[in-house]
Amino acid sequence: MAQGILQIALFCALIVAIVPLLGGHMARVFRGERTFLDPLSGRLERGTYRLLGVGGRGGRWEPDPQDWKAYARSVLLFSAAGWLLLFVILRTQSLHPLNHGDFRSAPWDVTFNTVSSFVTNTNWQFYGGETTMTYVSQAVGLTVQNFVSAAVGLAVAVALIRALAGRRVPTAGDPDAGAAAGTIGNFWQDLTRAITHVLLPIAFVAALVLVTQGVLQTLGATAHGVARGPVASQEAIKELGTNGGGFFNVNAAHPFENPTAFSNLLEMLLILAIPASLTMTYGRMVGSRRQGWAVFGAMSLLFLVSVAVVFAAERHGTPAQTIAGLHGVNLEGKELRNGSTMSALFTAVTTVTSCGAVNSAFESMTGLGGLVPMVNLGYGESVFGGVGTGLYTMLMYVLLAVFIGGLMVGRTPEFLGKKIEAKEIKLVSLGILVTPLLVLLGSGLALATKYGAPSIYATGPQGFSETFYAYLSQANNNGSAFAGYTGFLQPDAGNAGSNGVTFADVIGGLVMLAGRFVPILIVLALAGSLAGKRAAPVGAGTLRTDTGTFAGLLIGVVVLIGALTFFPALLLGPVVQGLTDHLF
Repeated sequence: MAQGILQIALFCALIVAIVPLLGGHMARVFRGERTFLDPLSGRLERGTYRLLGVGGRGGRWEPDPQDWKAYARSVLLFSAAGWLLLFVILRTQSLHPLNHGDFRSAPWDVTFNTVSSFVTNTNWQFYGGETTMTYVSQAVGLTVQNFVSAAVGLAVAVALIRALAGRRVPTAGDPDAGAAAGTIGNFWQDLTRAITHVLLPIAFVAALVLVTQGVLQTLGATAHGVARGPVASQEAIKELGTNGGGFFNVNAAHPFENPTAFSNLLEMLLILAIPASLTMTYGRMVGSRRQGWAVFGAMSLLFLVSVAVVFAAERHGTPAQTIAGLHGVNLEGKELRNGSTMSALFTAVTTVTSCGAVNSAFESMTGLGGLVPMVNLGYGESVFGGVGTGLYTMLMYVLLAVFIGGLMVGRTPEFLGKKIEAKEIKLVSLGILVTPLLVLLGSGLALATKYGAPSIYATGPQGFSETFYAYLSQANNNGSAFAGYTGFLQPDAGNAGSNGVTFADVIGGLVMLAGRFVPILIVLALAGSLAGKRAAPVGAGTLRTDTGTFAGLLIGVVVLIGALTFFPALLLGPVVQGLTDHLF
């Protein structure tokens, strides 16, 4: 047990070391300042502008800043174009080169679900990658979306930070310019910089390191019945972009995706690197690093509690295992090379973020252990969350906590010198509530109607858990699963004779699309409202938001909303499962 605690402590220490370095780098990138990667990333950015015909002298581009409506239109237009392109790629698999498995296209409803999943950064998978997707679909279709969907989330988060900081999009000559007519930046420039200066360099290096650990990277054909492919390049951005969709059906439990203890550690670091570091990016861009550390502290405490609970829970077997004479650590559904500790830590990491990659089977966890990923998702992507999405979700909770704190002391709520009024609180409330509504609506339809029955494999509380978790995961754009809930019936590899479960595929796809883009639109509207406000000097009665006291208030707000929303569902699923000795 002591060894496991030391491993967890080492991981946490590495994250704390990464946060100021990567966070500072991202702040400089989005403020238009030079970074140490400029000789490579800067050239790539300028080359992209020249290729698109928008670069001026030397390939530099100084676009006009956008208001929130123009920014939102750009986000929706870009995402819709990506959705259509990926749909075409997946529906034409029989025409692809390098189709060594002679794969046909999956049914239309499975394709709809898959495309919606990857465009929304969810990466929910009803299919097994090695038996369903060609190399072109994996590398050109899915991996590209792993980059751009993460970049979209990062761009939206930066837009909200600019609005809070009261700064318009920076220019080369004036990186600290004041607010200009409610503008929040230029989406196309933010998107390009997110890819060229942040995601691509880190993913490139990480992919090379993963190859040294034994992760596959090849375009060769299958040999001796062993599926292969360009795995490392997809694995790196899958974790870094908190995407989570595996090349293989068992995801990071597969030795070709995650072969060693070092690759396991690296992949967990990649998952948390950007979401955690964005707190420092936020602190630097608003001019107060203490603000960033306060948010990081609140997130970290909730994360550490989840790690402690799942680590302790998986140190013991389930009641059913105990009755069967199996004592000790619960190793069901776990790879021995990862062990109980690293499986538990990976579980916490992948569910506090929106990654959803797994190195063990959630459905084989103890009742208390299986409760942890559900609770983490119940926080609504506010504890680190996805790339960009986690920070802007937590900032909505920050505004709500500021509003509550202001009411408690009888003063008009202010945050970073800007008054938080009725319009902002209405938007915050909508942004926080939309995801729980999607979860309860989707799981309610699946459990209460005949259309959801074909997808539910288990019975009793386990069947409830896998169904509820499916929509909890999809609405939060996470993508992990209690694996019994299915939307794809595939009797043979290559999609021959396969068919989808239309209800699960279509409803799940719609939940993912709404869970992604409705909050984005609300956040951008919130950014537009805040960007139009003038910052006032902080007074003696202003609630300080850079202290441990405020971090405690923030934690209380996050936990209270999650508990009130999902507590009954948690009782019906993992809690009942943990109290029974029956194996469902």
